[in-house]
Amino acid sequence: MDSKLGRPLSLLGAMAGGMEIKFPVEFTVLGTPVSFQAKRAASKEQWKARVRAASTTAIPQPHFVSDERIAVTLYYLPEERVEGDVDNIVKLVLDALCKHIYLDDAQVERVVVQKFEPGNVFDFRGPSAAMVDALNGAKPALYVRVSNDPFEDLR
Repeated sequence: MDSKLGRPLSLLGAMAGGMEIKFPVEFTVLGTPVSFQAKRAASKEQWKARVRAASTTAIPQPHFVSDERIAVTLYYLPEERVEGDVDNIVKLVLDALCKHIYLDDAQVERVVVQKFEPGNVFDFRGPSAAMVDALNGAKPALYVRVSNDPFEDLR
C-alpha cells in the first residue's frame, strides 16, 4: 500500500504506465554464484550487486516492486563439475531481489534450484528464449526466473 495515496503499489504501477514489472522476469547472471556461507562479506555484496545489475535487462527502469506472491527458479550452469551444496546459492539471490523485484522475501512461496553440469543438461520442453540463451551462452552462469504464479509448474 502506498501510505500517501492509500492505493496498492501494483495499481500505482499500472497508473505510471510501464513502471510495473511484467512477470515472468528472466535473466542470466554471468559468473560463479557466491555461497551464503562465504567468509568475505565483500564477495557476498558484489554477487548481490551483480544479480541486481543482471536483472535490469529484464525489468523497466525505473520500476515499482511487486507486492504479489512470488516463485523463483535458479539453474546453475557451471563450466565443469563442481563440488558444493546447490542450496547455498539461494539466499544471496533472494536477498538481491528483495526490495528490487519484490517487497519482502516473505512473498517468496516457491524456490526451485538445480545445477546442470556439462553433460547433465537435458532437452527442456518449450524453453523460453532467455533460458535457451543461458543454456547456450557463456559459462559459468546462473539462469534466474521470477514469477508471480507460485503454482505454474504444478498444474
